[in-house]
Amino acid sequence: MLRINDSITLQDWELSESFMRASGPGGQNVNKVSSAVELRFEAERSPSLSGPVKNRLKRLAGRRWNKDGALILQCDETRSQQRNRDLVRERLVELIRKSLTAPKRRIATKPTRGSVQRRITAKKQRSELKATRGKFGDD
Repeated sequence: MLRINDSITLQDWELSESFMRASGPGGQNVNKVSSAVELRFEAERSPSLSGPVKNRLKRLAGRRWNKDGALILQCDETRSQQRNRDLVRERLVELIRKSLTAPKRRIATKPTRGSVQRRITAKKQRSELKATRGKFGDD
C-alpha cells in the first residue's frame, strides 16, 4: 500500500514495478545490475481517486499517461535499485497530491476607466512624438 494522504491510499494491485538495466555511463555496474525502475499505476481503474482528480492527473502526467489509462514513471538516477524505487514512488505521490488541489477559477475583470484613459493618452503622446520625427518636406 502507498499512502498519499489521510484519506487516500493506493492498493498493491494498482501498482506494478518492473526492473531493467539503466542506460548511460556506469561501466560494469550498468551492464550487470537491473537498477532502473518502471512504476505502472493503473490510474483509470483506481477506486481511490475521484473522476476530477483522475482528469487533472491525466493532464499533469502528459506523455506518461498511456492509452490503457495507466501512468508510467521511470527512474534510473542512482546505482541502487531500492533508492530508485523510493524516488519513483515519491514522484507518484507528489503528482497525485498536485492533482488533488482543484485550480482556482479565474474571475474576469475589466480595467478601470481611469486606467483605460491613461493608456490612451500615453498612446496619443507617443504617436505625436513619432509624428514629429519625419523628414522635412518641400515647403
